[in-house]
Amino acid sequence: MRQESGLNKRKSAYRAILLLGIVSLMGDTVYEGSRGILPSYLDILGASALIAGLVGGLDILANVFRLISGFLADKTNAYWPLIFLGYALIASIPLLGVFTGLGTIVLLVALERLGKAIRAPARDTVLSVIGKDVGAGRAFGIHELLDQVGAVAGPLLVAAVMFYAKNNYGYTFSMLIIPFLILLVALAYTYNRIGSKAIVEPRKAEEKKAKLGRPFYVYALAVLLNTAGVTQATLILFKASTILSIQEQWVVPLIYLLIQGVDAPAALVSGYAYDKFGITVLVMPFLLSFFPPILTIFGTDLSAIVMASIIFGLVLGMQESIYRAAVSDLTPLSSRGTAYGIFNMSYGVGLFMSGAIYGSLMNYRLPSSW
Repeated sequence: MRQESGLNKRKSAYRAILLLGIVSLMGDTVYEGSRGILPSYLDILGASALIAGLVGGLDILANVFRLISGFLADKTNAYWPLIFLGYALIASIPLLGVFTGLGTIVLLVALERLGKAIRAPARDTVLSVIGKDVGAGRAFGIHELLDQVGAVAGPLLVAAVMFYAKNNYGYTFSMLIIPFLILLVALAYTYNRIGSKAIVEPRKAEEKKAKLGRPFYVYALAVLLNTAGVTQATLILFKASTILSIQEQWVVPLIYLLIQGVDAPAALVSGYAYDKFGITVLVMPFLLSFFPPILTIFGTDLSAIVMASIIFGLVLGMQESIYRAAVSDLTPLSSRGTAYGIFNMSYGVGLFMSGAIYGSLMNYRLPSSW
């Protein structure tokens, strides 16, 4: 009987993880689809590689707020309201098809990133709780796999629309309103099915006093430095847009599709490896991070960009599964929302530093490669 109860718990956990994953799938279809054409759109609007890198690093603004939203989630237990608000701000992406000013484009991208900052710590905390019966690595690995299905579908959808609309950016961005509306329906259904069940467990008296320890802060610093050392997907795509002709710009989201296609299986495999071998698995993405910047900055043809995309996809898949899973193993439940806020802020600061550093280097290198 006890064994049956455990089996039912695992089934319930997998169903909840699947539902949350489908919500993320639709969210990624929208905003990852937009990211597939945003760098080339910025190029057409006259933005430099540095500007593109800084736009790609707007996560720093959003991730600072993740610290606040994570703290609020822990203090108020308002996990689902924060999740709903965060996903609602994805509405700013279809609006990119309405406005053409560079300043407005940057503002809309920042709003979408702010939405992710609001929802991510709350969602990850809920996911860590409902996934405790199957293992943190598996829970985040499966969630990331579904997340990446959307991240593949988005760029593929955008590439198809760009091809048939003859590279009409405004029309393509506006079409993303359709998956956004599906996202809202999926989110409402998910809350109806698991919202009342996926409540963070009551905290023990001694756990209320638990603090985030030194190992977690060392880990957060390592994530920051690692992220700062990896070139962004935005800059990889920006470099691709400078290599391709104007008529070939619809190929750029396909390169982003390649990144996401590698990301998905890498996330799932590394998640299972984390549960089996532990934190030592983190060595692999740290080592692979060395290659994408070199290939992006010094590459002069599309083959170098493709190779950079493949390796970057491997690193990204590991970052978005086992990096997040490690947080749950290094922190007490009572402070986990705050921990995810700090973790995501570290990631965002590193991403911004990466955009500034490699964007500046590409500004120096691009004239000689044209």
